[in-house]
Amino acid sequence: MKIEEFKKLIKKYEPYHTGFVNGAMIGERYYKNGSDILFGEKKEDGEGNPLRNADNRIPRNFHGLIVNQKASYAFTVPPVFDVGGTAQNKRITGLLGDEYIKNCMELCVNAANTSIGWVHYWTGDKGFEWAVVDSKQIIPIWDRSLKRRLAGILRVHEELDEASGDNYIIYEYWTDTECQAFRRKSSDTIEEGTNLYDMFIDPETGEMTADYKHGMEETPFIPFFNNNIHTSDLENIKKLIDVYDKVYSGFINDLDDVQEIILVLTGYGGTEMNGFLQDLKKYKTIELDADEHSGVSTLNIEIPVEARQMVLDITRKAIFEQGQGFDPQPENFGNQSGEALKFMYSLLEMKVGLMETEFRLGFAKLIRAICRYCNIPCGAVGQTWTRNRIKNDTEQAQICKESVGIVSKKTILKSHPLVSDADEELLQIKKEEKEAEEKENIYGTAFSNEEKDGIDSKSRNGGSEDES
Repeated sequence: MKIEEFKKLIKKYEPYHTGFVNGAMIGERYYKNGSDILFGEKKEDGEGNPLRNADNRIPRNFHGLIVNQKASYAFTVPPVFDVGGTAQNKRITGLLGDEYIKNCMELCVNAANTSIGWVHYWTGDKGFEWAVVDSKQIIPIWDRSLKRRLAGILRVHEELDEASGDNYIIYEYWTDTECQAFRRKSSDTIEEGTNLYDMFIDPETGEMTADYKHGMEETPFIPFFNNNIHTSDLENIKKLIDVYDKVYSGFINDLDDVQEIILVLTGYGGTEMNGFLQDLKKYKTIELDADEHSGVSTLNIEIPVEARQMVLDITRKAIFEQGQGFDPQPENFGNQSGEALKFMYSLLEMKVGLMETEFRLGFAKLIRAICRYCNIPCGAVGQTWTRNRIKNDTEQAQICKESVGIVSKKTILKSHPLVSDADEELLQIKKEEKEAEEKENIYGTAFSNEEKDGIDSKSRNGGSEDES
């Protein structure tokens, strides 16, 4: 792509991306317990003096809790893939690497905070590699078909030139065949400062180049949408979280202010408040004017405890309902059956189910990319997802026991609470059956030899003992 065409591309897509980045930063800020209560201005009265002395700003990290619930519920036990053969499945598992579980968690958190997660894959010195990319760096370019296929990717990130000390904005434009790199100084405009950037090494010549032929047959980026309407998890609960923080922080401020004794003086005979405090401390008395209305009283602040507690309870309940999370209240637990425990997770299950539908598409593309790299025939990609929740293992094991002879052994093993990898368990069962069979053969051979030795002994003695 020529530089002028690339500049037009940036101008077309960057304004929309700026709005996306702003929303993503808010989601990530709330995930790290940085809600808006921390950044509001302190209220003051008309004279410019603080209305209250206390200024507590206490955020409650509901968004972080609900997102972490979602990630751990869906990916503590990551999806297991099946392309039709045990050897091929092991090869795929090896290429997914030790960071597979961590990457799954990161994808889920990114999608929940920003509405979408991204995976980039490539071939390097270590073979096939893949990683999760910061969603704020990715500008997707979709085609106009009904299925909205990915036509290209603009990856935008910053880089510090250590030699000059200048800060640059790097643009990587990825298509189904190659990647072109451009850059400009942060202080320059797109029109004036954008130029080709030699950031790749040509494998044939060893020289630096701005073009890179990746050979992946398609754009090597995969989207993982958060849900079917492509929204973040914060959008439904942000205003509720702000209300909770405001009421809770205001309640704490009132408690702090009530602890300070406010003295109301009527007809005080002195002129300075400092003298009043010294007389009160030294003589335990104060001087008042000779007026029947003179006196000292204290000002009490009424705190509507019940009303605020009701608001907090209602808001908390609404946050978990709107956010489709699981409220970890102690009274919700107990010796409950498996079906009752499932009902407690119903809202979270609905939300994770919507995410799973989108993530299945992304993982299928990743597995097919691995299969192309390994020359593994790949038709349908089987995926087994396991939820991490409180459950009645005894009840689940009983269901598996009663399913013997009705469904396949592999299906039973996939659902058994003690089995994490059905393929490995099948191999272990076959190994143990083979060892048991070998032991049986050894014992059988030993008994046969004893019987044979007895018959041979009788033959040598001329018959049985009765005959003798």
